Amino acid sequence: MPSQPSKTLERFPNPNPERDYVVHMDMPEFTCLCPLTGQPDFAHFMLDFIPDQHNVELKSLKLYLWSFRDEGAFHEAMSNRIADDLIQLIQPRYLRLLGRWYVRGGITTDLLIEHRQSGWENSDILQQLPPVHWAQHQPGY
Repeated sequence: MPSQPSKTLERFPNPNPERDYVVHMDMPEFTCLCPLTGQPDFAHFMLDFIPDQHNVELKSLKLYLWSFRDEGAFHEAMSNRIADDLIQLIQPRYLRLLGRWYVRGGITTDLLIEHRQSGWENSDILQQLPPVHWAQHQPGY
């Protein structure tokens, strides 16, 4: 039976909760609808997180992202909703979600959302994360 979109995110136990490590996920095919025009909006999300006791299960994440295809929301609301749902599900030590929204009306939008678990700090591992480079589009690019 083919997969169907689903708002249900699933998690699994972190196999190494005693260690800080970064999980990076590149999600270049997100779509939803503009709440004003009903036209499709496209985004490329990049997720970095340091799990505590749980990780997000990949197939459920794919179906969750797919479930927004026919839903209207502003870029800021959608990006924060995804971050909030992931934070609630896995309660990571650290999470960073970068949303790169494709051009709409001649304007690109990048959103960076960051979360740290209260009391957690590991500047050594955070320095290993790649820096965020804001979109710099050239005419005709």
